[in-house]
Amino acid sequence: MPGSLNGGSEVRPLRPSVGAPLRACSGCPGPEYSGAPDCARCRALVDAILEAEWGAFLAQQGLADEPEVAELVVEEPDRHDWRIVDAALDRLVCSECGGPLSRGPVGCGACDLANGFRYAAVETDRPGARPGNEHAVRVSVSVVRRPQGISEREVLARRLFLPELLSGDLPSTGQAQATKDRVNRMSVTEIEALFSLMLRNPGVGIP
Repeated sequence: MPGSLNGGSEVRPLRPSVGAPLRACSGCPGPEYSGAPDCARCRALVDAILEAEWGAFLAQQGLADEPEVAELVVEEPDRHDWRIVDAALDRLVCSECGGPLSRGPVGCGACDLANGFRYAAVETDRPGARPGNEHAVRVSVSVVRRPQGISEREVLARRLFLPELLSGDLPSTGQAQATKDRVNRMSVTEIEALFSLMLRNPGVGIP
């Protein structure tokens, strides 16, 4: 059903509500969402953020899930929520690389162009979330769904903070820069060790 994930008998909202506590992922050592794209469960949770909004959009408009609808949405990204635009792109096949449009390898002209246009979509902060939170969520989701061409450290940092962003948090510019500087001084192994630490001590930041 749109807006929920059925894990056995459990049915719950796909996207955490503002202020929701972090939840452990059953498929990886970190919080839910933080393991994407490698953890299958986290990857499915991230994808479901888009699919839930796409399903709601189709239902509200009385439309069928057809490529023609996706094409119309992609032609006017500034008129639609970013989740709807990203879900529409997933339904279109790139004429150059043959994969989902915008998610192909770096250097695929059509995907690189679509990946840039996606940022014209609407980003609306949720009630109770810090101003700018939705943009941060949107960028981080884009990175973990298309990590090609992004440094390993940046992808890990985006993964690390995605769960807290989804709960409505947003560091200040100074906090974000300080965190980036610390991450850049850490090894990949040290960054990976932070995922389970964050779950045990949410909100403590990077030591």
